[in-house]
Amino acid sequence: MLSREKLIDQIKLKRSFLCVGLDTDVDKIPDFLKSYPDPVLEFNRRIIDATQDLCIAYKPNAAFYEAMGIKGLQSLIDTYKYLPKDCLSIIDAKRGDIGNTSDNYAKAFFNEETTGMGFDAITVTPYMGNDSVTPYLKYDGKWVIILALTSSVGSKDFQYLETGNGFLYETVIQKANTWAGADRLMFVVGATKSTEFTNIRKYAPDNFLLVPGVGAQGGSLEEVCKYGMTPDCGLIVNASRSIIYASNGEDFAEAARAEALSLQKQMEAELQKAGII
Repeated sequence: MLSREKLIDQIKLKRSFLCVGLDTDVDKIPDFLKSYPDPVLEFNRRIIDATQDLCIAYKPNAAFYEAMGIKGLQSLIDTYKYLPKDCLSIIDAKRGDIGNTSDNYAKAFFNEETTGMGFDAITVTPYMGNDSVTPYLKYDGKWVIILALTSSVGSKDFQYLETGNGFLYETVIQKANTWAGADRLMFVVGATKSTEFTNIRKYAPDNFLLVPGVGAQGGSLEEVCKYGMTPDCGLIVNASRSIIYASNGEDFAEAARAEALSLQKQMEAELQKAGII
């Protein structure tokens, strides 16, 4: 379990708010790893070893593991077990259902005794409302990360719909913050929506924001910090492809570290600029 206080401590200690996304595609990992009993796990282990002092979170995307069936599920379980305990462990599952279904999704990723996985946080789709979120909040100390404003091309289809009380994404943030406090809820906000961060902070002044889209998707770290940083940092910036696929050779871990280090140095400068460190 990584509480809000411990998360902030890690940000200050590592001078970083980087999350490394483990969107591990078996077709993209270096060929020499294919001789290992579990190539995906070996790839993840080496990425983790190379970056754990530079980041404060890891985020496996469940789809990449589920697509491999039972073997992939075991890779995910073993990857979870290998994650350093001083880093926030996020399962990017984007689940969204109600009642017993959500209860079981929560058990799948939070109940380590039952499934071998006890992630600190999970991403959740809030379309079905309170019933689709509260089952995850029953697990003390676990974070729920709600999709709010994504960097996807299709975000305009629904997220910017007028509700009579602002855009739909604004309503989602306001309503979700009645279900739990900033010590349990985070929101996903895409880095490509950086100018919206000022507006989002009106409704989520204290919540941490999980920010994908920096790096391969073209989001600006400087812009995200300018509009979204809080006195506690309040940001977890995720980079996946730009780090883990920085090289497809035998030096892939070293290349991943170099990319992570570059981002960490930029983050350190932003934290210094904000007076956080």
